[in-house]
Amino acid sequence: MSYLTSLPEDATLFELMRRFPGLAKRLVPINNYVMRGPSPLTAAQRETIAAYVSALNACEYCIGSHTEAAKAFGVPEGTLTALVADIDQADIEDRFKPILHYVRKLTLTPSSMTEADADAVYAGGWDEEALFSAVLVCCTFNYMNRLTDGVGLAASTQQAVGSGKLLREKGYEVILKMLDLE
Repeated sequence: MSYLTSLPEDATLFELMRRFPGLAKRLVPINNYVMRGPSPLTAAQRETIAAYVSALNACEYCIGSHTEAAKAFGVPEGTLTALVADIDQADIEDRFKPILHYVRKLTLTPSSMTEADADAVYAGGWDEEALFSAVLVCCTFNYMNRLTDGVGLAASTQQAVGSGKLLREKGYEVILKMLDLE
């Protein structure tokens, strides 16, 4: 239920961006860069981080669409649930686990980050570009979770599935085209 009276009660992010086009013009290119720009992390890994951070924040709006986007990139059903339960027991590439531990700590206790946390990512075989990319995704989705929850956006399962497929097929910049803001 939207808390902004100018939006419909069941508003989505699309309606929010239509109402505030200045936000869309600035935010969509950043999100596209973070999620689809150059990175040692695959789009599937970045969507997994987005869904995982959203799950840690209990942001239902973002959990749905980014879990669906991750699935559209080939991430198996149930991966997010397994990650939330226990990263180390989840059926994911061992190399990816230090990154997920890093973004978990950055999301839940950001002021407790240390060099040892970064060293664990490096020991997993990642470089600083990968770490920076993971941090950008984590920051983006902590922001997006607060934005969507703060204004009371809601998405149905059907909308989440559609959004996930759209993100897989067209990326983030399609939002500007759909809003006629290019």
